[in-house]
Amino acid sequence: MRSIVTGGAGFIGSHVVEALLARGDEVHVLDNLSTGRREHVPAGARLHEGDIRTNAEEIFDAVRPEQCFHLAAQADVPSSLEEPAYDAEVNVLGTVRVLEAARRHRAQVVFSSTGGALYGECERPATEETPRRPLAPYGISKLCGEEYLAGWNRLHGTSHVTLRFGNVYGPRQSASLEGGVVAIFLERMARDEPTRIFGDGAQTRDFVHAADVAGAMLAASRVEGGVFNVASGNATSVLELHELCRRVSGAEREPEFGPERPGDLRRSALDNGRARSELGWAPQLDLEAGLRDTWAWMQQ
Repeated sequence: MRSIVTGGAGFIGSHVVEALLARGDEVHVLDNLSTGRREHVPAGARLHEGDIRTNAEEIFDAVRPEQCFHLAAQADVPSSLEEPAYDAEVNVLGTVRVLEAARRHRAQVVFSSTGGALYGECERPATEETPRRPLAPYGISKLCGEEYLAGWNRLHGTSHVTLRFGNVYGPRQSASLEGGVVAIFLERMARDEPTRIFGDGAQTRDFVHAADVAGAMLAASRVEGGVFNVASGNATSVLELHELCRRVSGAEREPEFGPERPGDLRRSALDNGRARSELGWAPQLDLEAGLRDTWAWMQQ
């Protein structure tokens, strides 16, 4: 296949590029390098520096892709609260530009969405039918992107697919960009700096390794349409996560505790049953194994 990955120089995108190269694809990357890094693009893939809002059409015309894995996004929740118009410009308008560029070449789009930011507070693992109640502009803009994909499928007979991710972690995640708690904990432990837990640490999240997310994206490219949760299906408390991070890193410091942050979810986990049954996908790395992989990468 001839594939293009928007945001392919970023954290999750670079893992998708690796998986596509391993599949034997001709792989192209569209990235403006605002948060992605040139060195994250694996050898064998071609980087096209550009912006999905303004350059998608010309780059798609040059590449003529058969499939598009759309990961380019404004992905920071606090930034979406501070600059909601910019968040919408990238995540909504940018997605429309990608959809139209893909339509010119009859390319399927696999879209990266979010689970926790869409479903909000959940008493039990959320299924794809759980009511969507985004609490920040980031979740709202991702929901808009999902609706555009579904609308294009109805209007144009396309077969685009949406994947709703859990809390993704793994090599190449930056504590300063994506702000993932795994990256924050491990980076601080690597520097022997204090770690902080906000609130009591009992709040739960569903952690999934970036390599498993990449596998789900490739599996989704083999189906015609649909929405799928991509997560471990397990709720892990922040306290449990911190203890696992200490175990894999050998850090001895106990965490510090700070005040609970306004808007933080108490419970977030996703049901991955549909992805298991319809995509034939299941996560391969449990949390401790994934943390050991991430820690090993940080020591390089």
